[in-house]
Amino acid sequence: MISKKMENMVANSSAIRAMFEEGNRLAVIYGADKVYDFSLGNPNVPAPQAVQDAVRQIFDEEDPVVLHGYTNSNAGYQDVRQAVAESLNSRFRTNFAARNITMTVGAAGGLNVILKSLLNPGDEVIVFAPYFGEYRSYADNYDGVLVEISPNTANFQPKLGEFETKITSRTKAVIVNTPNNPTGVVYSEDTIKKMAAIMEKKQEEYGTAIYLISDEPYRELAYDGVEVPYLTKYYTNTVIGYSYSKSLSLPGERIGYLVIPDEAADSDKLMDAANVATRILGFVNAPTLQQKVVKKCLDEKTDISYYNRNRETLYSGLKELGFECIKPEGAFYLFMKSPVENEKEFCASAKKYNILIVPGSSFACPGYVRLAYCVSYETIVNSLPKFAELAAEYK
Repeated sequence: MISKKMENMVANSSAIRAMFEEGNRLAVIYGADKVYDFSLGNPNVPAPQAVQDAVRQIFDEEDPVVLHGYTNSNAGYQDVRQAVAESLNSRFRTNFAARNITMTVGAAGGLNVILKSLLNPGDEVIVFAPYFGEYRSYADNYDGVLVEISPNTANFQPKLGEFETKITSRTKAVIVNTPNNPTGVVYSEDTIKKMAAIMEKKQEEYGTAIYLISDEPYRELAYDGVEVPYLTKYYTNTVIGYSYSKSLSLPGERIGYLVIPDEAADSDKLMDAANVATRILGFVNAPTLQQKVVKKCLDEKTDISYYNRNRETLYSGLKELGFECIKPEGAFYLFMKSPVENEKEFCASAKKYNILIVPGSSFACPGYVRLAYCVSYETIVNSLPKFAELAAEYK
């Protein structure tokens, strides 16, 4: 018998992954060009050429025994961590060093490392709906309690009034994700400042440390000159979790990092805990080849003009058909209001036209659906007549 906890997790397994698998099934039946799969945030833009060049150069230059061996520290190669720190300092006027960086197995690995390091059973982790559904599982992994702030469907900025009322003496962490999955919204500087002020006030009231965990896999994917605030500049107890999955189109390589600033409460102990958590969670260390690759590619970025063209075409096309949605400012997701209250019914109707979209209830925001537009431009263009047929059903 599997564990009761896993029974629940299996029963509520990812609707996103299930939809992706359904897309693969339909592609076999109808042909891939006749299936419009907007389910999974799997980048379709190739990694920069510099990534391929770096891999070849590393294989030519590095001692394979050392390259494929364990790192001296579970936190990763010292030179890689220092290079990441210096890159961040140059971009955001911070003052990090290698000790502040823990290389991780993607952003998901990093979130599990920091939550393992912070949570005692019953500690509360606040999230703002809509949010990436795996946050619930990550908190549950360490017997944390997820506390949801209901969605602000006017503009999808966090509801700070509700947030203030839901912080308690058990609140240990707050997770924010900006640019946001699933909405594509970037939390404004004004929002971040007000959030920080609330958290400072509550820390003083309860005499506790409340950590702001910024989940940032989409930081580099922002459009129209939108600035994404760097949160360590606004709140002392901030930890950053970053991934190269989207910025370098390397989702399967599982490489990212945590930033734990010196200014954070108990920073020395927290850095040590993250180092140990990396080991005891079974990661041991982040993939060594990919650590070396990202060091050589810190100034490289995926060409987001491809995503931007998809964004503009899909958003304009859906609006013209009468669908209600906000224009994404970042990431590669569009969050659309379902024309009927039960968005799962709408998703089922869309599937009749080989359109695969994810229900908003997967993100604690029923009544909406998510479309991942990190697909080919042809998929966007060819899907719009099918969306027109779908729209006609509901008119």
